[in-house]
Amino acid sequence: MKSIDIYPNTEAFIFDLDGTLADTMPLHFQAWTKTAEIMNLKFSLDFLKSCAGMPSAKIINLLNEKNNHKIDPQEFSNLKEEFFTKDMHKIKKISAVTDLVYKYHGKIPMAVGTGGKRTIASETLQILGLDKYIPILVSADDVENHKPEPETFLKCAELMGISPRNCQVFEDANLGFQAAKAAGMMLTDVTPFY
Repeated sequence: MKSIDIYPNTEAFIFDLDGTLADTMPLHFQAWTKTAEIMNLKFSLDFLKSCAGMPSAKIINLLNEKNNHKIDPQEFSNLKEEFFTKDMHKIKKISAVTDLVYKYHGKIPMAVGTGGKRTIASETLQILGLDKYIPILVSADDVENHKPEPETFLKCAELMGISPRNCQVFEDANLGFQAAKAAGMMLTDVTPFY
């Protein structure tokens, strides 16, 4: 398997979490499907994939507008989270990306910028043992404007004390790609590596 290139002017790494460091997307899709069934919500897998990186409550707001539903976003999000947390023990790391964490630990500052909730993201990092390597976490709870807005990644850069143009973002989803570009950061799509 080919390795991920590091840009010459990279001074810091920013990792997305779900689908980048952690192979959680299948578990998220299962939790979504179970919750949608209970709450009588129709959605397509393609639509859900297009929203990867966006908090669940925001996705429900979009579906409510699109389909004239009145589903409570917080209620949906809480139930989906319950289903997801029951299966968190099944989370596996994405080695092509986590190998970078181990290789550059102590040599380059690192942060995680995720559209997920802080509690879930923290637990995911703990399950994978990455909390010992990556000290900075910026979650959906820490910003007003989520991906595709650049705020998540810009806050990561600020907390590391590194200029955005010297940050390399590792992402797997379109909204994250847009956020990294809007932040003026270097971008690596990790999906070809797993």
